[in-house]
Amino acid sequence: MSGPAELGAAFDRLERLLEFPVDFPLKVMGRRVDEFAQSIAATVGEHVPEFDPATMEFRASSRGNYLSVTVTVRLESREQLERLYRALAAHPLVSVVL
Repeated sequence: MSGPAELGAAFDRLERLLEFPVDFPLKVMGRRVDEFAQSIAATVGEHVPEFDPATMEFRASSRGNYLSVTVTVRLESREQLERLYRALAAHPLVSVVL
């Protein structure tokens, strides 16, 4: 997704498919550095206060340079999903959010 219009359209399509509240998985990928997982947990916790970091799932890339973190969060609205996605995508340690 390249621009705000495309991202907005994607959220529109997603909202039609989801019924809120919903348990929604997000995969966040970035360089494998010490503070990556803690930073993701903190960012998610800002947007979903009841998020439990103990539920995070981790997978290292085949060469060990990157880390994929999957978080499943209980979301109450499209707006909450959009704010969380944008915060994660803008995080300096994050390469990709799916």
